[in-house]
Amino acid sequence: MEIHLPAVPLAEIFSYLDGFSLLQAAQVNKSWNVVADRESLWRRLCLRKWCFGDVTREHLCTQLWQQLGAQTWKQFFLHRTRQERCMEWARLDDFIYREIAGDYGDFGFVKYLSGSGLTMDGQGKSILCTVSDKGTLSTWDAQEGIMIWSSPVQQNFINNLATLPEMQLAITADMERTIKVWNCCDRDAVATHIMPHECFTLKAFLTKDGPFLLVGDYEGDIYTFIIPSLWCVSKVKAFEYPVQFLHCSPDNRWVFTSKLHESILPKVYLTECLLKPSEYCSPLYACLPFPLCFKACWTPRRENRITLMYRTHTHKFIGFITFDLRLEKNGNKERVLAQQIANFLLPPHIDFPMLMGISDENVIVFGSGPYLFLYTIDGLQLHRFDNHQNDITTLWVDSLHVLATSQDGSLHVYMWEEGGRHLKSCCHLENMKSLPPHWLQCRGLRQKAEGKKAKRSSWTSFKRPLVGPHQLLYLISTPGPAMRKKNHTPLGGGDSRSWPGHVGKRR
Repeated sequence: MEIHLPAVPLAEIFSYLDGFSLLQAAQVNKSWNVVADRESLWRRLCLRKWCFGDVTREHLCTQLWQQLGAQTWKQFFLHRTRQERCMEWARLDDFIYREIAGDYGDFGFVKYLSGSGLTMDGQGKSILCTVSDKGTLSTWDAQEGIMIWSSPVQQNFINNLATLPEMQLAITADMERTIKVWNCCDRDAVATHIMPHECFTLKAFLTKDGPFLLVGDYEGDIYTFIIPSLWCVSKVKAFEYPVQFLHCSPDNRWVFTSKLHESILPKVYLTECLLKPSEYCSPLYACLPFPLCFKACWTPRRENRITLMYRTHTHKFIGFITFDLRLEKNGNKERVLAQQIANFLLPPHIDFPMLMGISDENVIVFGSGPYLFLYTIDGLQLHRFDNHQNDITTLWVDSLHVLATSQDGSLHVYMWEEGGRHLKSCCHLENMKSLPPHWLQCRGLRQKAEGKKAKRSSWTSFKRPLVGPHQLLYLISTPGPAMRKKNHTPLGGGDSRSWPGHVGKRR
């Protein structure tokens, strides 16, 4: 005997399903098919999957859906999901190698500047913003390998870069404590502000109240500015040492800040008290009781969960600890609470890891020597990959991919399987320099400089359209004297420095 649920409670039940499960439910019978095909369900799925935690991105998602030309939210969801999975079937011809011939200097900072310019025909572009040791800020078409815009040569060395892709703004800081906001169209900066002390880190983000910039300086202060005007709205004394890390949670409600020092405890601030200081007697924050923290990652699609990598006081062991943040109200008083939910130490036989990331399903990813490890936040080892011949030097983890490069310049691409707890090895990209010259010539990818030998930068991007502005892309630049001490980090994350350049090889 069949039990027929009314459409309203059935739709409420279906709202908790993922896309695959919703498609399966639609095959049960006609009434379930009608309910499972509702626009409201598929719209909610799209916003939950791609626009989590940022109300400003709901408009971007709607704008992108209209740009794609899909007639329904279901069609949009299926089309975009297919685009995401393109990397599973990547081939050598799916990658474009661009080498810049010309004396543009060495790129010390690289970040994405492009917005959500994705089209149904896959012609969406990725725009990069770079800083060279020649003192210029430039933007590049990553697919074509051509410069779009360049600033005049700056008198002072630029030592930091942040971008706000939603507004296509770039923010720079130089050695003389000057912060500038650029629209990457006009010759001069749209706003300038001189700081009392040199800047250590920048973080730009967009909220429902508008765009803001966080600046951590060498005196341990955190400044909050409205951009693009650079109007200062607050100043908070965080530490007695430089502010080394500024990481916003996925919904920008929390800001993690830290300095790697045995006597300094990391802090997590409520962002609103930095943006609206007049509404709070003092900044609200929680101290996390693990001072030797050198990496931190917010869990994607979770507004309040953060995982730290730390050393023990004896410096003999590495541990991972996870906290959930919440705001507790007691009458007229509020305070931030950090609840520890998991903690474990790595076995002593695992080499000291310096890189980490975390998946949507609370899976910690880190590199140790040539191996890539997957652990749960409770300390259960899920897998160890040995696709690298040399030590892993850079790591990028997001909700779709895990990218890891090695000392030999090779890169391996992984994708999360459905559920986000297991990785699938997709393709291996070898360093372009390791390929024979005739391969480069017959492919027509390498450009030769005329006359004197010029410094070159190069990158590789994925031809097939990926979701949003961040196409899979890496960059290589021969380090100059001013750049040698900088550690490489992934594009679009961390400190936005360089990735090695590669060409694809299916493994």
